[in-house]
Amino acid sequence: MRNVKRSFLAFLFVLAATWILAEDRLLTVTDFFAYRAVFIQLSGILAIGCMSAALLLALRPRWPERWFGGLDKMYRLHKWLGIAALILGTVHWLLAKGPQWAGQLGLLQRGPRPPREPITDPVLALLGSLHGTAESVGEWTFYAAALLLILALLPRFPYRLFYKTHRLLAVAFLALAFHALVLVNIPYWRQPIGWLVAALLVGGCIASVILLLRRAGAGRQVWAHIVDLKPFPGVRTLLVQLELANGWPGHKAGQFAFAMSDPAEGPHPYTIASCWKPGDPRLTIIAKELGDHTSRLREKLTVGQAVRIEGPYGCFTFDDGRARQIWVAGGIGITPFIARMEEMAVAVERGDWPAGQIIDLIHTTTEVDEEALGRLAADAKAASIRLHLLVSGTDGRLSGERLRALIPDWSEASVWFCGPTGFGAALKQDLAAQGFPVEQRFHQELFAMR
Repeated sequence: MRNVKRSFLAFLFVLAATWILAEDRLLTVTDFFAYRAVFIQLSGILAIGCMSAALLLALRPRWPERWFGGLDKMYRLHKWLGIAALILGTVHWLLAKGPQWAGQLGLLQRGPRPPREPITDPVLALLGSLHGTAESVGEWTFYAAALLLILALLPRFPYRLFYKTHRLLAVAFLALAFHALVLVNIPYWRQPIGWLVAALLVGGCIASVILLLRRAGAGRQVWAHIVDLKPFPGVRTLLVQLELANGWPGHKAGQFAFAMSDPAEGPHPYTIASCWKPGDPRLTIIAKELGDHTSRLREKLTVGQAVRIEGPYGCFTFDDGRARQIWVAGGIGITPFIARMEEMAVAVERGDWPAGQIIDLIHTTTEVDEEALGRLAADAKAASIRLHLLVSGTDGRLSGERLRALIPDWSEASVWFCGPTGFGAALKQDLAAQGFPVEQRFHQELFAMR
């Protein structure tokens, strides 16, 4: 997460600093309306820049994934950029409309405007003639984009509707790009801030077209069909085994993929619950009944049904090189650890797993399914993993203090956590208070894509 925070702040800083270098009016303006004109430019540039960067991340590019620590972290940055665009866009709108309202109420009076020099350049004349249109387009598009962003941030807004409406932000960006192109201060285009804004506008427009055509991640998609369905009613999960068509590049234990069984619902992310075996084109996902879509999967999915798979993504791959690891799984967060245990068991059977690695797996759950827990215990035994099962109703909750009591040499290990975000944050904070180097050795998957 450190790289995500740094990248977010650095992006805003570079945009603002480049704008300051170009804005020679900052030291000469003397009245409110002149300052307003200056900061309308800054707020607009920052808002459209954040929106463009968010759209580029929505393409799910692979090259920055390692830097950010996985696509899950990139989606966190995507969310922050969207929130920043909403806030900055609101500031931009208030700067534009607020003085007009104040003037209508008699609270603010504007002095006479200086005479404008005649425009002889045909390009500048064209842009000038479009000012009124660009302002109207920007205002009404802002209202629509703000509504779409607010809906995207509401957890109760159904995913299937989110999938359909969120893509409309690409249309909004195209309209706002026109607004920016016309209304960005003309002298900026001859300076680095103009070049940066132009690059962001072009990149955002290209990303918008790709997203509207539903081609994001198209090069990493393969078809599969369902070969087995196994429900575990006690923990409200469904194990889905798929056979992949040619083209799947293989995956590491701990990675995830997007699966789409219903085009109207769109793709959903699922951690892969099986390791990759060359020559065996099967892949397993485990779906937990957490919402409308996943609650209906048991009735909607059938053996033989086609499913589109996109991936793999993620860097929650256990490869930190440490001989001592502690795995903590909360509920359905057990999935990446199941894949890793299968991978370890296969390697141990072949005789090529490194000797000396010691791993404790702590699985906390509020629900119990004896068959599922029996499978988990068998997987742990086959991989030589020490399993600690905590059922909240009878065994209580896991805390940092309890983890340290269970595993005395905890300070020598790296911690891999997958589960509820708040649970992970509390555990991380507790360990940090004990001097544990969480930035280097606490790995957490942020499995929230909106």
